[in-house]
Amino acid sequence: MVSSETKISGFRMGLSRWRGGGIILLAVALIVVLSLPALCTAAANSPKKDGSTILLFLGSDSDDNRDDGSLPDGEDGPSDSLQGKAEDAPPEWDEFSDSQDSPRTDEDLDSGSWSQVLEEPSIWDSRNTKFALGIRKMVEAVDEEDPRMLNNAIEILRSEAVDGNAHAQSTLGFLHWMAIGVPYSDAKAYLYHEFAKEGGNPQSKMALAYRHYRNQEYEKAVKLYSELAVITMTSFVSSREGPLLEYVRLNYGLEESKDVRKRFRGEDDDDFQFLEYQARKGHPDFMFQLGVFYYYGLRGVRRDHSKALFWLLKAVEKGESRAFELIGEIYARGYGVERNYTKALECFKAAADRKQHSALNGIGFLYIKGQGVEGKNYTKAREYFQRAAESSNVDGFYNLGILYLKGLGVEKDYARARDLLVDAANKGHSKARYYLAIMLHKGSAGMKKDLTHAAALYKLVAERGPWGRLMRQALEFYIKGNVGKALLLYSRTAELGYEVGQSNAAWLLEKYRGRICIGSSGICTTEERHERAHNLWRHSSEQGNEHASLLLGDAYYYGRGAAKDLERAGEAYIRAKEKHSSQAMFNLGYMHERGLGLPLDLHLAKRYYDEALEEEPAAFVPVTLALTSLWLRQHYSGSFLVKVIDSLPDLQTNLEEWWNKMTVDELDALLVTLLMSLLFVVYVRQRHRQEYAAAAAAAAAPIPMVPPQ
Repeated sequence: MVSSETKISGFRMGLSRWRGGGIILLAVALIVVLSLPALCTAAANSPKKDGSTILLFLGSDSDDNRDDGSLPDGEDGPSDSLQGKAEDAPPEWDEFSDSQDSPRTDEDLDSGSWSQVLEEPSIWDSRNTKFALGIRKMVEAVDEEDPRMLNNAIEILRSEAVDGNAHAQSTLGFLHWMAIGVPYSDAKAYLYHEFAKEGGNPQSKMALAYRHYRNQEYEKAVKLYSELAVITMTSFVSSREGPLLEYVRLNYGLEESKDVRKRFRGEDDDDFQFLEYQARKGHPDFMFQLGVFYYYGLRGVRRDHSKALFWLLKAVEKGESRAFELIGEIYARGYGVERNYTKALECFKAAADRKQHSALNGIGFLYIKGQGVEGKNYTKAREYFQRAAESSNVDGFYNLGILYLKGLGVEKDYARARDLLVDAANKGHSKARYYLAIMLHKGSAGMKKDLTHAAALYKLVAERGPWGRLMRQALEFYIKGNVGKALLLYSRTAELGYEVGQSNAAWLLEKYRGRICIGSSGICTTEERHERAHNLWRHSSEQGNEHASLLLGDAYYYGRGAAKDLERAGEAYIRAKEKHSSQAMFNLGYMHERGLGLPLDLHLAKRYYDEALEEEPAAFVPVTLALTSLWLRQHYSGSFLVKVIDSLPDLQTNLEEWWNKMTVDELDALLVTLLMSLLFVVYVRQRHRQEYAAAAAAAAAPIPMVPPQ
């Protein structure tokens, strides 16, 4: 993996050593840079999109589908049987439902979550004190690096698991998967999660769904993810915190995301406090922004609809028209106030009159419900949704698509519905993804049955479920400095299939080394830590993380965390290259140039070097030197200079091994020796300067005239 103890960065190495000029410097830079197989982290520092978006085709490739998008005889739209049990089905076409309409609470939807146990006060203090004690001891043990406390926690959880506690079984499944306090056992992890799933633990269901998805067992994955998606859809209208809106990435590769600690401190954030200060001084723009923060629960701020309404109303009083739409939504949903559809309609219309096109959806929904208006009117609802869609509003695409799918106010048109829902899904609309997943799952509404895409879409929806609170809580722990707790919660989300959780957990292991890592029998060894991080990077890489693919390739290239395997290193670099990683392009060029794990192909190597330069202009110096080396190989193959270049990687490896084998005492002795040598050199040079100064002074003094005797 790319780190200070393993690899020097190619870009930065090339750029820093090029300065100064000179033939000797050029030769040194040429040899050193070309001897390194990796590109530097300069290009890796910029954020890249992760692979969370599923781009869908607009048409159907089923030969049985008709040109107008209608279905063959006997088929219909998404089946109600896919909605789960009747009592679990999400409320359809009632976007303004709230917890009063749905008796399901966060605790019911995500029963047994560690988030509930770690809250103060916790409902589990009255439900099951023994289970709560086991979870808290486990979290504290990892944070304090106390294997003895962890063993005590595991014994408590085992006792609960034997008594049939599904949530304790789920936790033990996680511990076996991560090898924390217990030996690694994939079989035991699977067995514990199966028992927990049958006992009603949704996070075990999530872990098993992800396992089936990775193994390309799409039929099993679809079954579990579809059930989880139903819970997610229910949580959209019943959760007091709302769906997870922000997946906060702590790192890009091995580089820390510098603004995470600053931007996600909630109400303790300096920027937020400045925002609140300006709002209290009466600035309408800041009042509106503060209301938005509280309404959505952004950047670590807890969702609070009462505070949101207070500041939004203040903003309107000061003439800030952007607040009308959210005020209308609060009144329509009854968030923190008594529902008032008449006020909601007034606010939506005020927002729409001021070119806030998304407010048109609110008016359309009131016509769907027949509340605050003269009565239900699907035709008018369609007109408003149509206007919203024409302004490229994603909710407009979704709402209009549902009208065409169900034939509300329009004739059923599956082709039109499919196109609109695909547009909304590709813009990240979770509910559109849910309906498309149902259509692909059943092969209905003019779409061919496709379990692969159905599983992918269900997965994206399920990851917005209430268990996403673990991600939010892990971030809070990290910001507060409780890195061990953050690692544990991120590791849990990694098992559930969250790519950001996998990447964050792997990075914490790399950054903090063994200080927060408990293995199967005590504090992690270096080998255990490397292996655990490697597995997490591998999962993240499979889900499209470019930086994880690079680090995975480095792990296989150097044999750290996994057996050295140049072919698999090449495969990992190819995955990163597909994400337009200039670093991966350079590495592939290097491997093709020398035939390391990939076929020896100088022409292909040149193409990769050229692509790296095209993708990242800052790579000019190292790529130019690499192309020079390539030219030498083509025209002077077997020459002394080429042999010297090829021999330097072994020399570097030997120096690294010698350095890594040094004990602490040997290193201290070496440093003391170097320091004493430096002091001796300084002393000798100072003496020479003093002697030179004395001689110069003597030479400059006038020679006295000696009288003759």
